[in-house]
Amino acid sequence: MITYEALEQTASNIMANAAIDIPPDYRKGIEQMAVTETGNLSCFVLKTMIDNWDAATEDRRPMCADTGLPRYYVKVGNNAQVEGGFIALEKALRNATAQATHDIPLRPNRVHPLWRTDNNNNVGINAPEIDWSFEPDVSWVDITTVHKGGLFGTDYRMLFPGDGIDGIKRFYLDTLISFGKRGLACQPAIVGVGLGGSKDTCMVLGKQAACLRTVGNRNPDPKIAALELELQTLGNNIGMGAMGFVGSSMVADCHIEVGYTHTGGLPMSVHTFCLSSRRATARIHLDNTVEYRTDPQWFTPYIRRETPSWPN
Repeated sequence: MITYEALEQTASNIMANAAIDIPPDYRKGIEQMAVTETGNLSCFVLKTMIDNWDAATEDRRPMCADTGLPRYYVKVGNNAQVEGGFIALEKALRNATAQATHDIPLRPNRVHPLWRTDNNNNVGINAPEIDWSFEPDVSWVDITTVHKGGLFGTDYRMLFPGDGIDGIKRFYLDTLISFGKRGLACQPAIVGVGLGGSKDTCMVLGKQAACLRTVGNRNPDPKIAALELELQTLGNNIGMGAMGFVGSSMVADCHIEVGYTHTGGLPMSVHTFCLSSRRATARIHLDNTVEYRTDPQWFTPYIRRETPSWPN
């Protein structure tokens, strides 16, 4: 059985990993951009960020002063057993967030939306957010934390089936140009695109696509994978580079996730991760051994299933 102590300690550990250590897939993507970027200021920003990540890892301090809004994505094996049940798991994640805010430290960004009061620990009503998914035939629990800046970087539009691929490209470019001009993105960013679903699902898909897939990972549908690469190229040819300076390094990668939607609509969301792509994952087994990694492996075949039932 997975113990409460293992859950809380593991959650605390990945909170520190996410805040301090840049995922290697994202770092490699930025290093490649620093080589190809021709804009002087954009290139300077990229190289400075790489130096900053090195300093953060060496000093064991957060890589960015704004440590974002910590949240969790939890994938539960169907055969997993958790001490105290899933209420205890949720409690462990909330306690770990509060403790990590004090120990790492993280900036206590969470406030009440109306009264602006805070608990000084990034915990409150509906905070931190916890998204759940399930996996058949396994007994482990995967916990992923993502520290995403909470102010900007998301847009939504209800397209229509007749808009087609051209409409998707148009809204995508409109959004990136708007983000770049108004300072609403912290690029180069992993850009997530959500297509379909209901309005709320569409927004969730876009954020998950940005935050839970690694640079270079492609959608298993070859046509969607080709569109991802095309949108990445388009995003890097609008004349904007790192942190809004002139250049060609707007999009570190583009990921698309889809959901079946109403026959009369084509909902679309665009979500940008930030230059500090903070994510970390741990897998806790029934014997309480823990494996740490930076690839969330969230989008499994089970999550992307289309059929009413799942084969055993």
